[in-house]
Amino acid sequence: MSLSTLDKLQSRFDPQAASGMDEVFQFHFSDAGSHYLTVKDGALEIQEGEHDDPSVSLSMSTDTLKGIMTGEVNGMTAFMTGKLKATGNVMLATRLTSLFPNG
Repeated sequence: MSLSTLDKLQSRFDPQAASGMDEVFQFHFSDAGSHYLTVKDGALEIQEGEHDDPSVSLSMSTDTLKGIMTGEVNGMTAFMTGKLKATGNVMLATRLTSLFPNG
């Protein structure tokens, strides 16, 4: 996986949007293995691998994530067309764009 995508997430992270949150976003990338994001009390941590008990698990390609983050891909459309699979607290996935605003 191009870690640059995850680095971009780190730099775009909005601590105010994450205030009071305590969630784990597990990503399974079809082309790059697994990573998870821990969002807790306005802080973000990115780890490689699998989390024991993620709040939500998202499966997609790194291109799909990139597209969702740049706004070129609508997350709901990706979900409906099978480019994005989610299990767990699926509503949390809708908060990704507010946690990592574009620009």
